[in-house]
Amino acid sequence: MSTHLITGAGSGIGAAVARRLLERGDEIVLLARDAGRAKELADLYPGARTLVGDLGNPDRLSWAFGQQTMPERLDSLLHVAGVVELGRVGELTPKAWHFQLNANLVAPAEITRLMLPQLRVAHGHVIFVNSGAGLQAHAEWGAYAASKHGLKALADSLRHEEHGNGVRVTSVYPGRTASPMQAKVHQQEGKEYDPAKWIDPESMATTILMALDLPRDAEVNDLTVRPGR
Repeated sequence: MSTHLITGAGSGIGAAVARRLLERGDEIVLLARDAGRAKELADLYPGARTLVGDLGNPDRLSWAFGQQTMPERLDSLLHVAGVVELGRVGELTPKAWHFQLNANLVAPAEITRLMLPQLRVAHGHVIFVNSGAGLQAHAEWGAYAASKHGLKALADSLRHEEHGNGVRVTSVYPGRTASPMQAKVHQQEGKEYDPAKWIDPESMATTILMALDLPRDAEVNDLTVRPGR
């Protein structure tokens, strides 16, 4: 039985991945921002373990994890959670920048640092669910894209550093995916949201599991997925 730590399992891509891993008999550990959310996730995924830590406050993650029982080994660490707040560079405040950089970049870096011993034991796999914005930035996406460009740099550096320890690293760059985050983006853009136009989270889960299940003789470094409609 493999063990996977997943962030963002409450909805969208993270929820689809968590369901698929649980259904096939793997053990999943779900990160929750607080005890109340942890209970909700435990009810949503019977048999799953939970771990409490707030991505919005990465400086406290080490302390929070130190108060809880951690997995002894991890076959994968799946960074799926993310936040977005659109705005022009001339209007975004430091609060908006910190909000996105903390959750999308600094917290994944800190969780990875804290979990590397368990990943090395298992010759595990770190998967960063990035974004098309991690490859190209557009107007009003500056802060979000900066956080995702940084996430690409984090993944690339980690891949080189941990290759000798048998840890694989994959960045996945989804296009727009039907999810609560996408609904929020459309609201910020002032556009009507039609989930049928965008990638189904189940399709993204299939893509991520393909990279995760690839035999050890190969490694997917970067994977770009775009809406097919």
